[in-house]
Amino acid sequence: MLSVGIGEIQKNTAIFSNLKESIQIVDKRKHQVLAIVYPVNQVKNSIAKKLAGKYKNQVQGGQKALQSLENLQDIKQKALLQALGEKYGLSH
Repeated sequence: MLSVGIGEIQKNTAIFSNLKESIQIVDKRKHQVLAIVYPVNQVKNSIAKKLAGKYKNQVQGGQKALQSLENLQDIKQKALLQALGEKYGLSH
């Protein structure tokens, strides 16, 4: 893991464009770690799996998720029509 100060980032923001490993952003005056920045590919593969832990197999995807998304879209549409009806006196 690389360690970079705030001043270095302000001078050269191109550090983030070709990030291959994680970077630790450090406040060198206070000797504190402010943030850790991970590359995009590393975040998608490792961090999400680590955070999922033992519950990663319990996530129900596929058809149920698609149906619930469609239901959510319908609910949003109905709520919008209801709000517009109340505001402008429209009946649909």
